[in-house]
Amino acid sequence: MEISKELQDAINDQINFELYSGYIYLSMAAYFESINLSGMAHWMKIQAGEEYEHAMRFWDHVTDRGGRIILTDIKGPTTEWDSPLAAFENAYEHEKIVTERIFKIGKLAEKLGDKSAIPMLNWFYDEQVEEEEQTQRIADLLKMVGDQKGALFMLDGKLGQREK
Repeated sequence: MEISKELQDAINDQINFELYSGYIYLSMAAYFESINLSGMAHWMKIQAGEEYEHAMRFWDHVTDRGGRIILTDIKGPTTEWDSPLAAFENAYEHEKIVTERIFKIGKLAEKLGDKSAIPMLNWFYDEQVEEEEQTQRIADLLKMVGDQKGALFMLDGKLGQREK
């Protein structure tokens, strides 16, 4: 079943947004490295990789259905944050935007009666629950840590253990 131009355009926009998301997380990784929090930098590098995987999942859906991928400019991300907490709060807010965007694609697919897109989008709905939960949980832990440097370094070490 060939993908409609309207859905193809919406997914292309999301592909570019997923790539931008990866760019944001790489910028956060660079920020964390600059303040010697290598565990948080590691966590963000893995997160960036996940965003690129998400872009490719959308990409494959479009091309498997005879569509065309159009890449656009990716704007430069923020490069500085006031604190590790601010960075993770920013990550959480960004993930909420990603979720809204994917829900809009789902509404469009439903409106168009595109049943082939639904299984792919269901995977993303589940994934976004995890993405939001992880970033919010880390932000909450950073709030608990406050100014306690020892606790911050323990959390940094824990985040540095992320494998996927």
